Amino acid sequence: MKNLIAELLVKLAQKEEESKELVAQVEALEIVVTALLRQMAKTDQQALIESVEGALDSVRPESQVPVEDAEMLHQYVKKLLRHPRS
Repeated sequence: MKNLIAELLVKLAQKEEESKELVAQVEALEIVVTALLRQMAKTDQQALIESVEGALDSVRPESQVPVEDAEMLHQYVKKLLRHPRS
């Protein structure tokens, strides 16, 4: 029983580390996208935003992808493009 608990704790620690890495990757991408958007002219920014949003709207999620997950992706992309980090 002690071995099982120890093994579960090790797996939990590994999952937490993987989660931290994913958060760091997302934050890094957010910083890069924000910096790129700030370097663009307003008209170019708007064109890019409309292009990305149009591409997302034209893609239909596969039947295996829950609608809530697709909607969450749309919301995060919109937030990133329309309201980038300060």
